[in-house]
Amino acid sequence: MNLRGVRVSRVSIEFRLTLTLDSGWEVALETPARLSSGSIRTDSGVVLTPEVQDVAAVLPLFGVAVLSAVAFKSGTLRMVFEEGTHLTCPTDASFEAWQITGPGGRRIVSLPGGDLGVWSGSGPGERAPCCGLRSVPPQQDEQTPLSALWQTGSRSRCAARVIVRTEVPVGSWA
Repeated sequence: MNLRGVRVSRVSIEFRLTLTLDSGWEVALETPARLSSGSIRTDSGVVLTPEVQDVAAVLPLFGVAVLSAVAFKSGTLRMVFEEGTHLTCPTDASFEAWQITGPGGRRIVSLPGGDLGVWSGSGPGERAPCCGLRSVPPQQDEQTPLSALWQTGSRSRCAARVIVRTEVPVGSWA
């Protein structure tokens, strides 16, 4: 899943903010996010609040290419666009803050409380993390083994729970 160079082809607003990207990718933000330019020290940015449709500041992203997209192990998503805009969506304690979906059923989701759920699109019964993500072996995770299934809020499908040790550069997924 390489998002580098992929352009925003549509911006839609309902109770979530959705950026539709070229090549069948979609980024959906379901909780407040921050849009900024340059350094956070010089530009604290503007808060985008999808549930009240307060997201007009994101409209200039239409047609702009993604430079990088990183899903942090904390569940935070950070995207950087070619003209220097940064979009950051932190994790939420109670809800799925964001999700990225792509061709073939690929999906990564910020799970409530700060984990990442990953679907490779290869079908049910997948036990290993997809896309080259490194995970903590089950014996190092006392709370939940890697093979455990995680059912998220409105999702009817389960996914292998992935505990990521380092940042996941979304643009480097195979």
